[in-house]
Amino acid sequence: MWTTLLYGSETWTLKKEDIRKLEALEMWLWRRMERISWKDKISNEEVLERVGVKRDLMDMLRKRKKTWIGHVLRGDGLLKEVLEGRMEGSKTRGRPRLGMLDDLITHSYVDLKRKAEDREGWRSYMPWTCR
Repeated sequence: MWTTLLYGSETWTLKKEDIRKLEALEMWLWRRMERISWKDKISNEEVLERVGVKRDLMDMLRKRKKTWIGHVLRGDGLLKEVLEGRMEGSKTRGRPRLGMLDDLITHSYVDLKRKAEDREGWRSYMPWTCR
């Protein structure tokens, strides 16, 4: 079920609202699997204790995204060129739009690319814990 839910998640651009909805969906699914009604007034922490897990949907999503980006950055394909490409023309007004890599980049794209070249180092690198 989790693989179906996270299909294609490597390329998702998530806003705070999207993350909130995914976390709510995760708890809804756990409650459905345990047949716990919302009328029972059982907290999320108690549901997770019954199941014997911790919330990890967002960690799974970030790990999948990190693995995929590392694969793309180590290769020499069209997608890498698209990620590194620049748009011609002037910038639009307002706040810059969120990009696919924004939740993985902590310092710079060059730093991220350098870390991805070392496969073993990349596996231990967890960019989302730096924020």
